[in-house]
Amino acid sequence: MAHEPTLPRDTARNLRASATEAEQKLWSRLRTKQLDGFQFRRQYSIGPFFVDFICLEADLIVELDGSQHADQKEQDESRSAFLRSYGCRVLRFWNFDVISDVDSVVEQIAETLRRTPRRDKQRR
Repeated sequence: MAHEPTLPRDTARNLRASATEAEQKLWSRLRTKQLDGFQFRRQYSIGPFFVDFICLEADLIVELDGSQHADQKEQDESRSAFLRSYGCRVLRFWNFDVISDVDSVVEQIAETLRRTPRRDKQRR
């Protein structure tokens, strides 16, 4: 039986459905324009990657890293470089930091957004 390719929309839907505790906790603070009116999307496709969270109008990507990322720093840097090539800034946080002090993480994201001019962004 031939395997049908998965559409990016389906992959994103599956990633959202299997979100980690840290992703759920941060999303509860980013969704519905709660952060200074900036709109975030989650599990957004850019090239071959799905980013955890993105604010299109600020070209800001937020990635959450679990313990497995401690051993894949080169891969993460390569991925971040690719995302920066699209004109995005990338903020990375450890899952532990989100779970233990989400307020601090949200404040760091908000501070980055305050220094960012807003742009009208359409889908990439």
